[in-house]
Formats: sequence, structure tokens, C-alpha cells
Amino acid sequence: MEENSQKTPIIISLGGSLIIPEEIDVDFLKSFKALIEEKIKAGDRFVLICGGGKLCRKYQEVAGSLNTLSQDDLDWLGIASTKLNAELVKHVFAPLTEESVVSDPFAETNFTKPILIASGWKPGWSTDYDAICLAEKFGAKKVINLSNIDFVYDKDPRTNPDAQKIEKISWADFREIIPKEWGAGLSSPFDPVASKKAEELGIEVSILNGKKTEELKKCLNGEEFEGSIIG
Repeated sequence: MEENSQKTPIIISLGGSLIIPEEIDVDFLKSFKALIEEKIKAGDRFVLICGGGKLCRKYQEVAGSLNTLSQDDLDWLGIASTKLNAELVKHVFAPLTEESVVSDPFAETNFTKPILIASGWKPGWSTDYDAICLAEKFGAKKVINLSNIDFVYDKDPRTNPDAQKIEKISWADFREIIPKEWGAGLSSPFDPVASKKAEELGIEVSILNGKKTEELKKCLNGEEFEGSIIG
């Protein structure tokens, strides 16, 4: 087996909805940590990109209700929330993590530890997009996107009771059912800008519910899992 420091890392976009749905989800972090550490012992390495989730949206909603904010203003609030979540996750996994959280996916990066933690970067870029850029940087052809949904659906299941789950879909078809443009606080299984880049690069994205640890374990092991595959 190749040396761990040279092995292509597994790229996981870790939704903020898992880290802090309302309060910090300690049970999720415990089970996620146990699984990732188990895989590290087997020789895997990881890049974990942390989203903002409801923490992000709460800050955006409050600030927006008290003042007139630009799209960039809202994005900077969201980015700050991803940085806070990333610092939390970094300390949860220490000392297996690199000391610095990565924000710019194109910057030169020290990556000799088993885990590299990343956050949001700049306005107009979601953490989904950062995940695709980091996958390109490290030569990974697959990204795992963890959130609080089980599948991609043909329409929003929260407002459409007849929504149908999709287990496999091409990027072209997926991009037809999501918004065309990125916006701060956008709710989409994978954002449109990141989806376009993933399609161009031929990167496959797996969407699954991060709370279902056994399904994530199957995905990491290359087995069939409950979720959706885009690509």
C-alpha cells in the first residue's frame, strides 16, 4: 500500500446542518469521529470541508433584518460561520489534523497529517465549490457530500409531498432541477456553480445523510449505500 501521506485523500463536504442543527450535535460528532478515525487506522486520509448550516442562516437573517446587506455581506457572514465550525471540527480531531484550517483551496497547503480541515473562502463560493476545487487539487475523482437529507429529490420534498427520490442522476439532469445561480443561504443538495465545475472535471458526488453512520461507512468502503450519486 502506498504511503499514507501520498494516498489520494477522501474529500468530504460536511454540512453545517450536521455540526450544529440548532445546538452543537455532540452525538453526531462522536460517531463521525469514531468512523473517520477507524478509516485512518486502515490507511485513509481525509479533507473535511465544513459548511455553515443554520448558524450561517441565523446570522444572515438577523443582520438582514436590522440593516440592508449586499450579497457579499451575507456571504462574509456565512464564511465566518464555516470558519467557526471548521475550528470546532479541527479540535475534535486533533492531533490528527493539520494545525491551520484551509480557506483558499488554491493556496499552497501543508498536508502531512491524516486530516486537513477546510472552511469557506470568499463571496460567491460555497463550501461545495471549495470541495470540488480541493478534489481537483489533490487528484480525487469523488466527493462525499454529507447533510441531513437521505437523497436528491426531483423537487423539494419539504413543500412537495409527491417528490420522488433519485438514486442516480447525471450532472446535466441534476442541474436542470436545481437553481441556476448561487446565492447566500441557498438550499440545494449541491450548489449550481460547484455542480458545473464537477461536471467539467468528471467528478462524482455522493449525497447522503451524515447521521446514518452505517450508510457513510458503506460509502467509504465502496459498497452500495442509501443515498444519491451525481455524475
